[in-house]
Amino acid sequence: MSGYLPIAEHGLIGDLHSVALVGTDGTIDWYCPGRFDAPSLFASILDARRGGHYRIQPAVSGWTAKQLYLPDTNVLITRFLTPDGVGEVEDFMPIAHSGTERRRHRLVRSVLVVRGEMTFTVQACPRFDYGRAQHTTIRSVDGAVFSSGDQRIGLASSHLLDGDGHDLRGTFTLAQGQRATFVLERLEGDEPLPRYEERETDTMREETVDYWRRWIARSRYTGRWREMVHRSALTLKLLVYQPTGAIVAAPTTSLPEQLGGGRNWDYRYTWIRDAAFSLYALLRLGFTEEAEAFMGWLTRRFLDERMTAGGPLQIMYGVDGEFDLSEQILPHLEGYEGSAPVRIGNGAADQLQLDIYGELMDSVYLYNKHGAPLYHDAWVHLSRIVEWVCDNWDQADEGIWETRGGRQRFTYSRLMSWVAVERAVRVARQRGLPGDIVRWMGARDEIYHQIMSRGWSEQRAAFVQHYDTEVLDASLLLMPLVKFIAPTDPRWLSTLRAIGDELVSDSLVYRYNVEASPDGLHGDEGTFSICSFWYVEALARAGQLDQARLAFEKMLTYANHLGLYSEEIGPTGEQLGNFPQAFTHLALISAATNLDRQLG
Repeated sequence: MSGYLPIAEHGLIGDLHSVALVGTDGTIDWYCPGRFDAPSLFASILDARRGGHYRIQPAVSGWTAKQLYLPDTNVLITRFLTPDGVGEVEDFMPIAHSGTERRRHRLVRSVLVVRGEMTFTVQACPRFDYGRAQHTTIRSVDGAVFSSGDQRIGLASSHLLDGDGHDLRGTFTLAQGQRATFVLERLEGDEPLPRYEERETDTMREETVDYWRRWIARSRYTGRWREMVHRSALTLKLLVYQPTGAIVAAPTTSLPEQLGGGRNWDYRYTWIRDAAFSLYALLRLGFTEEAEAFMGWLTRRFLDERMTAGGPLQIMYGVDGEFDLSEQILPHLEGYEGSAPVRIGNGAADQLQLDIYGELMDSVYLYNKHGAPLYHDAWVHLSRIVEWVCDNWDQADEGIWETRGGRQRFTYSRLMSWVAVERAVRVARQRGLPGDIVRWMGARDEIYHQIMSRGWSEQRAAFVQHYDTEVLDASLLLMPLVKFIAPTDPRWLSTLRAIGDELVSDSLVYRYNVEASPDGLHGDEGTFSICSFWYVEALARAGQLDQARLAFEKMLTYANHLGLYSEEIGPTGEQLGNFPQAFTHLALISAATNLDRQLG
């Protein structure tokens, strides 16, 4: 279907409140002003005709484009090579120091001709509220203001733009060394459209570059894959919602796991699981401030009187801690490449997923060890969670993959319940903190023996997805990684071989066999990139270093031109699913650091 760039043909910019996707054709085709889960202003990635876009590109045909990040930053440069010359569009979202400046949520696009003379076209076609709301446009010599309800978005530029109904279009020509700057920002109340001098936007750029370079300079990683690891860290940082410390799973919604399929989900929320894994990855690199901020966000969830009756925590929340993430379908949007439905909200928020407590407690354990000691109030609430796990770990649940085909007694859920209790015992002993350690140790041992007896299949000679099946599941690659089983235990090596034979396709790993284990969803899916990196780590810990390194290097070839990954890899190597995906980048960091250590 025409009108859609491949998902991988995008870069990401952001201001720790929200992000924008910038295509290699100079189009911003995804942007939600102010916060990750706000209604979109530009969403042509979900509907090329009705979604809205903001495009700057050469006016001539026959150009080619390249993208790169300014080194060690999230400032994106799109370079256009044309018969007339070479030009660049530099995109960034300023990260300012004062609260007033942060609220402005500026998106700066600076166009520069570096060789020759070039004419550019610019199109600003906003579509408020996912394209559901009408807007008005008022032009002036300083740019234009788009208004819809109580929202006002300004586009400041010294280049006059022509009105085309509610949209803006224009052309401008620059000689070598000349620059044109456009500043898109959210306006408050009746605030007039600001006028920007070039020195002001230069200062914004310098401050933004300085912010990112100072942040990444704190990384402790000095291994073989520094560029990829640091790009993954910078990407994870972009997924942090600074006002609360929440970490979103991905900044997009409804990018399909299969073109034309129905597995399209909204990931702009904070999963306890994904955030805990992200915390682990950032701690591994020495970024403790993000861990501290997330622990503050988590503690506020413990104190919320609306805690769900089904357990201490929901599996996911809004970035401010919202409980209600009711799922809606937007039927007026056709979806990426016609892949409907487009969803906002996420109905899986009401599921029971017992594994989240293990991922949470493992990150808490690492935070207590490598970040800062746990405070009393946090430990009291965490102890209550451990008690709840001791009472409820043997329930059937929906599992890590959020299946919608009915609850099962998933082996992975039991595994992470074991982790939750085992890490709590460790923290209590290390710190001398109060807790019913005797009870906890009893529950830990009971879970362990049950997994060994019921999660193990003699027929398959492998650990299986749940207690009533012979199906394999890639989530169990974490068994040695969380120290449940020795990485060279015969049972584990047999499981690793079985997963390699059945779920691995040239280093790429499927979550499970959808046909053999119906999950209540329509359509197929690609290989799951987090599982591919887990496979690398499992091989490395098992001593199969040559195979692990080759699998890792192959996975690196599936990154896009900027080092970014979506959720899945399709059958012909294309990126599928929401983009970029925290899960994938945090797993890359973990695999790289562990493989480095194993290689010596």
